[in-house]
Amino acid sequence: MVRTEANPNGRPKQVFDDFRAQLQNNRSQFYLDIASGPFYGYDRPDTEPVEANIRNWWRQGMMGGAKAGYDGIVAFSQTDFTADLPKIDIPVLLMHSRDDRIVPYEAAAPLAVKLLPNGILKTYEGLPRGMPTTHADLVNAEMLEFFRS
Repeated sequence: MVRTEANPNGRPKQVFDDFRAQLQNNRSQFYLDIASGPFYGYDRPDTEPVEANIRNWWRQGMMGGAKAGYDGIVAFSQTDFTADLPKIDIPVLLMHSRDDRIVPYEAAAPLAVKLLPNGILKTYEGLPRGMPTTHADLVNAEMLEFFRS
């Protein structure tokens, strides 16, 4: 997800460095802020936050180790799996929103589906990263259709 020569549509490394600094400075607040904002899109003017979702995401983050969370930011932002994707020969469903503010759409799913021999991409408009929670009916129906096919 980090911007590199090979991934010009990624996010600047500073974004992830800032995440790590926030996590280090106040881990509990970091998990509340991400869930209250860009992960579920609850910082959008037309969206009403669901406190239970925010608290559940916070709970999951706090259950993990502090170092694992810190190191995990580097792992999920800087690990390049492009060489592995062509080796996956089973059907894979990729679901991604163009409005994902955590993982840039242009730098992720459209590129990944080209590398997957049996990849299927479902693209959504206006949904947050946490769409499996905020739009569970839609996401679950799409997955069920994929599994049945």
